[in-house]
Amino acid sequence: MTEENGTAAASERRRRGVAMMNQVYGWEMPADVPGDFFAVTADHLFADIWTRPGLSLRDRRLLLLGAIAAQGQTDVARIQINAALHNEELTEQQIEEAAIFLCHYVGWPLGTGLNNALIAVKAERRKTARAAEQARAE
Repeated sequence: MTEENGTAAASERRRRGVAMMNQVYGWEMPADVPGDFFAVTADHLFADIWTRPGLSLRDRRLLLLGAIAAQGQTDVARIQINAALHNEELTEQQIEEAAIFLCHYVGWPLGTGLNNALIAVKAERRKTARAAEQARAE
């Protein structure tokens, strides 16, 4: 492979990765951010892992929510819950049901953390919707 072909392949991989990040999170990510962390995230996690066949984005989101709940990462859960709702992969009721289910496998406090993250996201989304409604009315 020539250096030019390698650069083109790396650029295509980055494009695929950023496109998948945009799809997963429901907002526009920058095309490039300096540093290795973004490169590994975009080029490997999102270009290679999130695009593998065999699981839907919804499946992956549920697995991710379970892993996040098991680790007590409620701040990350809020990001993932909001993205799942924004992308219409899951409903509020389905996420609540997932939290109830997870309480029995990861422990009540950790499952409750996921449910509390859902409650916070629901409140934020409703507040944002009310503000947008008021702005349109004015």
